[in-house]
Amino acid sequence: MLKYKLLCITLLLCLNSVFSQERLDIVTLGGTYGFPTPYDSIYQGKGNESGIMASLVAPAELSEKSIWYSSLNYFYWAVNNDEEMPEDIMNPIRVHGFILRTGMIHEIKPGKSLQILFAPRFMTDFKGVNSDHFQIGGIAIYEKQYSEKLKLGFGALFNQEFFGPNLVPLVNLDWKLNERWSIVGLLPVYGKVKYRFSDRLDGGLSHFGLVTTYRLGASEYEGDYIDRRSIDETLYARYQLFGDFFLEARFGYAFGRSYTQYEADQKVDFTLPLISIGDDRIAKDASIHDGVIGSLRLVYSISLTDR
Repeated sequence: MLKYKLLCITLLLCLNSVFSQERLDIVTLGGTYGFPTPYDSIYQGKGNESGIMASLVAPAELSEKSIWYSSLNYFYWAVNNDEEMPEDIMNPIRVHGFILRTGMIHEIKPGKSLQILFAPRFMTDFKGVNSDHFQIGGIAIYEKQYSEKLKLGFGALFNQEFFGPNLVPLVNLDWKLNERWSIVGLLPVYGKVKYRFSDRLDGGLSHFGLVTTYRLGASEYEGDYIDRRSIDETLYARYQLFGDFFLEARFGYAFGRSYTQYEADQKVDFTLPLISIGDDRIAKDASIHDGVIGSLRLVYSISLTDR
């Protein structure tokens, strides 16, 4: 682990203007729990959401100005309830997602860089798995270091969801307001407003929102897909346990949360954040409402300021 840490630091310091944050999360393991919340009017009971996530980041040096960046994220989501639903509706919900981001980050000139990442996804219920459970996507971001305290990038994320093409304009922000306050994130997907209480503890506001779709393969609803949406706004606290290991807790609210099942031919012409063009889909089920969520994460994060 120590050799890998030193390798990562060496590689990323070669592109110091690309990675201006102080730390890089290498391994993350976490769990999420959504407190019971009502369904739409079709059902009278409540459903509760639970989830597991894991991520791994691995950079590799190509040259003094380029690295090959790779990250693999795993998501598991479940929705449990006591409701009786028709056989052609997935209940309880059990879906898995693997999202790979791999590609080159190149320093064009001092203070300016370009990220081009291939981002395929494997989104499934692990029933009747075939090529229909894969998605194709990518990310492109141009970044500029405006000062020692501010790095700003603009780009886009594209993914061919099971409902159709989805484009998300991106703003990559790393802004150190002062010694205590900072704002970081790849908006509108994720972000944090951070306050450093001490050398071992920081906290603040956390945001996460990403549309994901999962292909279903069970014979009762083969070919259908689950469209999951949620905008999670939470308070968080992150504490350094020892060395490079951190414990992070989050507590807040999931807005616009839904797990909606559609037949395979229910498509959308094109989507942007909060905008759907040609969305005439008819859902097969009723989804749980917004609700209170909490999560706990263990993180292995290396310092990029060690030399």
